[in-house]
Amino acid sequence: MSTPVTPIRRRTAVTTAVAVAVAAGSTLTLAGTASAHSAGSQVTTAKLTKGLYQSSYSERNNVLWVTAAVGRPPVTESHLLKVDPKTLEIEADLTPPVTDTATGAVEAVYGVAVDDEHNTVWTTNTRNNTVSVYSQRTGEHLASLPNVNHAREIVVDEKHNTVWASAFGDGTLVAFDTKTLKEKERVTVEGAGPTGLTVNEKTGALYAADLNNDRLIELARGSETPRFIPAGDGPISVSLSKNGRTAYTADQTSGTLSVVDLRKGVVTQSVATGAGALSVATDERSGDVLVVNRTDANVTRVDVKKGVIEETIATGTNPNHVEVTDGTAYVVDKSGATATEDTITRIRLAR
Repeated sequence: MSTPVTPIRRRTAVTTAVAVAVAAGSTLTLAGTASAHSAGSQVTTAKLTKGLYQSSYSERNNVLWVTAAVGRPPVTESHLLKVDPKTLEIEADLTPPVTDTATGAVEAVYGVAVDDEHNTVWTTNTRNNTVSVYSQRTGEHLASLPNVNHAREIVVDEKHNTVWASAFGDGTLVAFDTKTLKEKERVTVEGAGPTGLTVNEKTGALYAADLNNDRLIELARGSETPRFIPAGDGPISVSLSKNGRTAYTADQTSGTLSVVDLRKGVVTQSVATGAGALSVATDERSGDVLVVNRTDANVTRVDVKKGVIEETIATGTNPNHVEVTDGTAYVVDKSGATATEDTITRIRLAR
């Protein structure tokens, strides 16, 4: 089943501000257009569409793929957006395939990850217990892959031609071959609630945040026997340091960032970031780590070497996810039923 690409050539409402707050714990408020660049991070916001969930950057195509889904089943409105990372304008709007003609329900997209090696983009379709694959070049819907119970997040290991998805509903980690688009591995951890995922592409090791058990699940490449590593209180998202020796978790329950020494298997420090810590990403350029705090409606930039907060930057209501690439962070928010359009916040991180 193919999905037509709908090109969008409308101007997007953009607000630009310069972050002048650099001191620990300080907050930037978005204002109108700022004309000067200071020592702080530069912030730009734009309205996209309702129900934003996650984003993933394609270096190959220099585009940002953003998912959106509105409401509860039957979900009839969902979008896979192709966004220009420079202008934040929507270049294309892909509609997922219809799954029920009687209700008009579609295979709504939530999690997203880019495979630049094969020029595809993968999504989790949480309500349908599937993952999907789309062509980055044409927008064609290439496949829907079943039996991923409450599919939440997805991550690509380009070096090993593997995509991993977390099945929160039954504690399973599912791997697919990025060449054949076929399932190739399935590991179930009884009682686990895997949510956020990251992968060490050098080694092929997978790391999953286990929300149910306050730990990380480490799965070495080729192994079906997981290793369990303590994390913070309610870990829901995970990222790695550039060298792959340290993991960082956003801890939803405690509102903290946990720093985890993967070799020793211990939490070495915990930094309070804000209420509802939901998503975490590493800026490999600086080594800083960003945490989205959903309840507090901001993103916290942490110097993990010193264990201090460098900036706290306001975002849209209910920020849901952060993606960092080459010194720039993209935060999408999901404001809820009252919003007509949710926003994306681009943060050019200060050096």
